[in-house]
Parts: sequence; structure tokens; C-alpha cells
Amino acid sequence: MKRVLAGVATAVAAALALTACGNSDPLSEDSGDSGGGSNETLTVGSANFPESQLLAEIYSQALEAKGVKVDRQFDLGSREKYFDGLKDGSIDLIPEYTGVLLQFIDKEAKETAPDEVYSALQKALPDNLIVLDKAEAEDKDAVVVTKETADKWSLKSIDDLVPHCAESTFGGAPEFKTRPDGIPGLKEKYDCTFKGFSSLEPGAITTKALLDGTVQAADIFTTDAAIEANDLVVLEDPKNNFAAQNVVPLVAKDKASDTVKEALNAISAKLDTKSLLELNARLNAPDKPDYADVAKEWLDEAGLAK
Repeated sequence: MKRVLAGVATAVAAALALTACGNSDPLSEDSGDSGGGSNETLTVGSANFPESQLLAEIYSQALEAKGVKVDRQFDLGSREKYFDGLKDGSIDLIPEYTGVLLQFIDKEAKETAPDEVYSALQKALPDNLIVLDKAEAEDKDAVVVTKETADKWSLKSIDDLVPHCAESTFGGAPEFKTRPDGIPGLKEKYDCTFKGFSSLEPGAITTKALLDGTVQAADIFTTDAAIEANDLVVLEDPKNNFAAQNVVPLVAKDKASDTVKEALNAISAKLDTKSLLELNARLNAPDKPDYADVAKEWLDEAGLAK
């Protein structure tokens, strides 16, 4: 009987030992980061234009490569729509642009240079949000015309357009009509009052309206591949109506772990304006590749896929 009891005790001890070993398995979901993985989950959003969605996909894949779980909530609309989601915590991360974000938060902001804008933005954000490193890549709003219009009116800058504003219809996203650097800014900085304003979705619809003469000038992002493809002319902005617009990750402070910071700052370190132009060109290739494929290709090339 003693030998039987001793055998039972030994079996129980062995089972407990195996259980303890099982709980220390580095692949266990409850083992934290000891095995190099992550238990973090981020909801990543994007605005309603292709470049924002592509950047959001790049962020998402880079985070997933670090073991972070990602819930994609893309194409959320304009900043006026998605910013509340960042404030209430339903969105954790979104690619942003320093100058327009600063002016959205602080309507009186006057900074225009990249570092000044970035510093002011850090101070202006709500307490629950932070921006990580800004990229060299910059994508600014710009007043754009066709080459035919530029030649007809001898246009090189927005100043040159002023005598023709009263005979021109301007095209842009609906929010451009009221944003500080939109129609109000062009009025204040250049005394340019357009004959009319046409609300247009960013991208192909705006480009088409410009090309077919529905509008004579339009707000088009400077990294839009349509500019080069259609020989459009970006007018210079000598009075700095449009502030620096460096790409920057906007993230919930309580989700900005070391893992998240490392992954996103590595992207900002590699992303310059030339790269952004190339990414947009790839996305607009005739075969219309998927965002995920373009993002993966760039991350591979940049050495950030793992």
C-alpha cells in the first residue's frame, strides 16, 4: 500500500511539473512579451484618399511584423469625421500631416516651417494623443492648374492667379471651403475671391474636373501621381498659405508602447518625399495593384518587413 501511495504521489508531482512547464511556454498567449511577441492590439484608421490608406497599410503591416494585432478601419472620411474617433479611443492610430493637423486643432496657428510646425503640434494635441517622429516625406495641399491655363494666363504662382480669381471656379474637397488654409486662407493671404467653389472628392474626380474645364484651379496634393501624368502645373505659394505637411503617425498615448514607437519611427526614418511619389505612382499603375501589395513591397525594400 505504501508503494502504491508513493507511486500516486510521484505521478501527481510529475503532472504538476508538466503543468508548470506548460505555463512557461514562450508561445503561450499569457506569457507576455518574454518570447519576443506582443499582446498589443491597435485599431488603425485612414482618411478617405489613397495615400492615407496606403500609409495606414504600411503602418499596419509593420506593426504586425512586430507581433502587434491590427484592426483596420480605413476610409473613414475627412479629418473632421475621424478626429473624434481618435479622441474617444475608437481609433488608436492614423497617418497624419503636421501642418493641416496643427491648423485643425489651433485655428490661430501661424507656424509654417517643418520643425516649428512639429513642435507646435506636439503642444497643441489633446492629452490622450501624441505624434511620433515625423518623416522627411511631405505632401502639401497645392493650387494646381492645367498647363493650358498656366500658359494662357502666364501662371507660376498663386499671386499670378489673383487677377483671374473672379473668373475661375475652384475645385476641392468639401472641407477645403472652410479650412483656415483653404478658401479662407487664399482670401486672407492673396486677396483671391473665386467665382465659385465646386465640392469634389480628392483624387481622380478632382483631376477630371480640372482637365475637362469644370474648374479652372483645384486643390491637389503635391505627391499625387496625376500631376506628372497629366502635365499639370503646381503654383508656387510665396506667402506660405500652406504650412509644412510632413507625414507623421498620430497615436493614442496609452497605445504608444516601445514596440509601436520602434516600428513606426523606423518607417518615418525611411520615408522621404521621393519615396512617397514613387508609392503613389505604383498605386496608380495601370494594373491597379492592391494597397497591401504596394505596402509590402516598400517594406521589403526598406528592410522593415520583419
